[in-house]
Amino acid sequence: MYRLIKPIFFKFDPEEVHYFVVKRLKWFHDHFPLGQTILRGSFDVNIKGLEREVFGIKFKNPVGLAAGFDKNGEYIEALSDLGFGFIEVGTVTPLPQPGNDKPRMFRLEDDSAIINRMGFNNKGVDTLAERLRLLKAANSDIVVGGNIGKNKNTPNEDAISDYIKCFDRLFDVVDYFVVNVSSPNTPGLRALQEKEPLMELLNTLQQRNNKNNVSRPILLKIAPDLTNEQLDDIVEIVMSTGIAGVIATNTTIDRSTLQSPEPLKSEMGGLSGKPLTQRSVEVVRYLAVKSNKAFPIIGVGGIHSPKDAQDMLDAGASLVQLYTGFIYEGPGLIKRICKELVKAS
Repeated sequence: MYRLIKPIFFKFDPEEVHYFVVKRLKWFHDHFPLGQTILRGSFDVNIKGLEREVFGIKFKNPVGLAAGFDKNGEYIEALSDLGFGFIEVGTVTPLPQPGNDKPRMFRLEDDSAIINRMGFNNKGVDTLAERLRLLKAANSDIVVGGNIGKNKNTPNEDAISDYIKCFDRLFDVVDYFVVNVSSPNTPGLRALQEKEPLMELLNTLQQRNNKNNVSRPILLKIAPDLTNEQLDDIVEIVMSTGIAGVIATNTTIDRSTLQSPEPLKSEMGGLSGKPLTQRSVEVVRYLAVKSNKAFPIIGVGGIHSPKDAQDMLDAGASLVQLYTGFIYEGPGLIKRICKELVKAS
C-alpha cells in the first residue's frame, strides 16, 4: 500500500506532507470507528522474544522512533500503534521557537536521504510537559523519551540553564532523557560536545537527577562526524559522569558520498538516511568495543531494512531508532524488522 501512495506524498514539500500525514493518522486513531484496532492489527508487534530491558526500562521491542518526528508530543499514541517499542519526542527547548526559515527540509531521492535544517522548531517545554502529563494520567504504558536542547538565542555560556529547565519540567512525565548537543542546525551547539563543557553539563544534570528519590536515565546524543579521539572522550565522559548511555548518531554534515545533483546536496543542514548507514554502525561498534560494552547504546542513522537494524544490534546497540527509513520505507518497516529479529534470535 505504501509503495502506491509514496510517489504521491513525494510530489509535495516534505515538511508540509509530514504534518498532513501525521494529523490524519492521529484523526484516524482518535475518531475513526475501530481506527486504533485497525492500526494495531496491521502494524503492532507484541512478541515476548522481542522484549528488552535497557537502563532499567522495559521495552516491548527494540525499534523506536527517533526524535524530531514528533517534536511536541502530539501524535504519540497513534505512532505507537504502528509498532514502535518506544517514542522519543523533541528536541524541545525552554521557550517556543519557530525554527529556521522555510524551506528547511529536502528529499534526496537518489540517495534515499533527507537534509533538514529545522532549527529546533517546537512549542516549548511547557506545552510538551502538559501533553505528556495527560498521557501519563491516561495510564499509558508507552515508553517516552524526552530529547532536550537549548534555545537558539541562549548563548553557550548559559546553555546549562536551558537544559535544567527542560529537565526539571519533564522529569515526572518522561521515562528517559536525551541531551542533544549534536544538531548542526543551532549555531554553536556542537561546541558543547567538547570535553569540558560537556562534562559540566552532564555532571550538573546528574547531580540534579540524583537528588530525586526516583532518577531518570540520561543519554547523550552524539554526531557521526566525531573523530576516534573525540569518541574516546565520549567514552570517558559517559563513564565519569555515570549517565546511562549514548545515542549514536545524529545527522551528519558530510556530503562526500552523495549522488544527488547540485545544488540539492549542498543545502545547509543535517543529512540523514542511507548515506549515514555505514558511519553510524562504525560509531556504535567503536563505542561498544572501546567501552567494553560498559553502557547501552541506541543505534540510529540509515536504518532502512531489517538487515540494517540487525547490523546495528550486532555492532553493539541495545536498541535502534528510525526516522528517514520510516519515511522512505513506510510504517511496515517496523514489523518487518521485528519479525526478522525474532527469526535471528
